[in-house]
Amino acid sequence: MMAKKPPKPAPRRIFQERLKITALPLYFEGFLLVKRSDYQEYEHYWTELRGTTLFFYTDKKSTVYVGKLDIIDLVCLTGQNSTEKNCAKFTLVLPKEEVHLKTENTESGEEWRGFILTVTELSVPQHVSLLPGQVIRLHEVLEREKKRRTETDQLPVMPVEKEKEPIQGYADALNPLPECFYAVSRKEATEMLEKNPSLGNMILRPGSDSKNYSITIRQEIEMPRIKHFKVICTGKNYTIELEKPVTLPNLFSVIDYFVKETRGNLRPFIYSADDNFGTEGIVSISSEEQLPRKQQ
Repeated sequence: MMAKKPPKPAPRRIFQERLKITALPLYFEGFLLVKRSDYQEYEHYWTELRGTTLFFYTDKKSTVYVGKLDIIDLVCLTGQNSTEKNCAKFTLVLPKEEVHLKTENTESGEEWRGFILTVTELSVPQHVSLLPGQVIRLHEVLEREKKRRTETDQLPVMPVEKEKEPIQGYADALNPLPECFYAVSRKEATEMLEKNPSLGNMILRPGSDSKNYSITIRQEIEMPRIKHFKVICTGKNYTIELEKPVTLPNLFSVIDYFVKETRGNLRPFIYSADDNFGTEGIVSISSEEQLPRKQQ
């Protein structure tokens, strides 16, 4: 007798899960082809614009994003000439990089441009070709974003003595880490994955030398198995130590690689303040035992 297939996630549940993780209002969504500065090819993502952040998902039904891009400091949005029919290309020029975007048709390209410029410039752009109903949506989003920023500015500032001190080498505001990064030991990462399988099965953590990183995964094939892979910082890039090493431009790409290579079977481990762990000392780095060369 064949095993029953797990039920497909309902759209509302997907929305609620994403909202729980991002805690930001959804303004626009759709498929986007994305190429970061260090990439040669475009990557296809289901993309959500929440607040002033773009969240990238491997597909429309995934509840956990594989990457994100904060565009609040957008310098400008420039158009690109495209030889492809029914396709729109444009570039997001940010202070530290340029991100190239491509849409499946010109209409969605105008919508993406309109919503991105509205939330970053806090005004509805006049030079986009949109229908009256779409322009009304932009004005609605503008009011929501203004209100959101006002409420955010009014939040009380956490006293300095109650803030957690950043861990040297791992907390750099200019180089944000993936949401599945936790400053935990190999043992603690294993316990987190075993006790909270519904939250994901892949954790990025500090390496044993406190200079590099490690990936801990939990796979269920015939029986649950824990594996560890070392991620070495090589200049501006990161190399995953596999039988055939893979070098990628950033840690978001490292997580994305594991997700894609397993066709979504590996999911970043992400929790909210409402989730309870069975692990203590989650922000401390413990010394780790020496690991095999290909698994760390």
